[in-house]
Amino acid sequence: MRRIQAGNALSAFGLGFTVPYLYVYVAQVRDLGAGTAGVVLAVFAMAALVVLPFTGRIIDRRGPLPVLVSGAVLASAGALAMGFSGSVPAAVMSAALLGAGTAVMQPALATMIVWCSTAATRTRAFATQFFLANLGLGVGGLVGGQIVDQDRPGSFTLLFAVEAVMFLVLAGMAASVRLPRPAALAVSALSKEDKGSAGGGLRALLRHRAMVRLLGLGFVVFFACYGQFESGLAAYGTEAAGIDPSTLGVALAANTAVIVIAQFVVLRLVERRSRTRVIAAVGLIWTVAWIVAGYAGLGHGSTTMATAAFISTYALFGLGEAMLAPTVAPLVADLAPTSMVGQYNSAFALVKQLALAVGPAVGGPMGASLHGPYIVTFVLFSLGITVLALRLGRRLTPAQDRPSVVSVSRVVARRLPEGAETAEPAAREPVPERVG
Repeated sequence: MRRIQAGNALSAFGLGFTVPYLYVYVAQVRDLGAGTAGVVLAVFAMAALVVLPFTGRIIDRRGPLPVLVSGAVLASAGALAMGFSGSVPAAVMSAALLGAGTAVMQPALATMIVWCSTAATRTRAFATQFFLANLGLGVGGLVGGQIVDQDRPGSFTLLFAVEAVMFLVLAGMAASVRLPRPAALAVSALSKEDKGSAGGGLRALLRHRAMVRLLGLGFVVFFACYGQFESGLAAYGTEAAGIDPSTLGVALAANTAVIVIAQFVVLRLVERRSRTRVIAAVGLIWTVAWIVAGYAGLGHGSTTMATAAFISTYALFGLGEAMLAPTVAPLVADLAPTSMVGQYNSAFALVKQLALAVGPAVGGPMGASLHGPYIVTFVLFSLGITVLALRLGRRLTPAQDRPSVVSVSRVVARRLPEGAETAEPAAREPVPERVG
């Protein structure tokens, strides 16, 4: 687990080097124009949508390790090629390789974390992953900003080369791991029910009502938050609130700082509580965040107050993200049948990618021109997160919604004094909700 987490942090560090500067690099440094830069960003996202539907089944059949290594090598090739791209075809092809490689790495990493954790430790493991990824992105962005020079294309080539090396480091660290294959996986392979689940693929997943509800909730979460960061909310801040564009960087830094500072404090508060109620609370926090954003752009206050309110919006989003990290990803893992963990993780990654593609397309124009309707729309979406989370909670077993309670009860049962009589044997490992 330590090697996986370290490799994840280093790859995030590499991504932080280039992600903030990709548009500027293609449009201005390589002088390919804003239109080409938009196409490159779109191809980066579309490549993920193409490969993710096939990734989960490969993970479940071959294991997450070869998928992660292949994805990291593919992403490394794409990053290095992007650093030397001087034409439109080269930039588009590089973006396709980079997007596809980074996309398949997400469910593979999530599945590796599931295999290396238990129901009791999974919450903390995913929180650590999220913390390290954000720390890596933040530090990478800061270091990259000191290296990059718009008048020197070679400085951008260096950034992409560093990113390529970090992906190879992740591949090397992952390849050195002796990944434990869950014992239950071998047993489930002999089970007629699990065979049917694995063979059914998408149909089996769609029959799983709790997972379908979680996918819908996930789409709303990513659409209402991540899909607005660099599009609708940025356009709203500059157009309606009149803040300086440089403030966007400060707001994103505040978002990352809150995540890094609050992650493990928040973890202690949420890991023994109902997962769905924690997600519902995030909806309420983000509702406040959008109301604060509304004040920034529509409140007719001073520029200083508008700027402070806008930065506070990003900080509140960060608090919600820190609460989601130890709840949503572990819940996906606990809902998945043993033989379909990869497919469930890939389905959730696909929904996330769809939300990140649709979010800017909807939020960008609204944030730039329809300021009042934009705020009202996303206040309603945030309240929708609360409603959907509470409805999902009715579909979950106690072990899925509050696994810590079950873990504690097992520990108590195992530590009974020697010779003490028990009315019934210790509880067995909770079985995930049946598909269908």
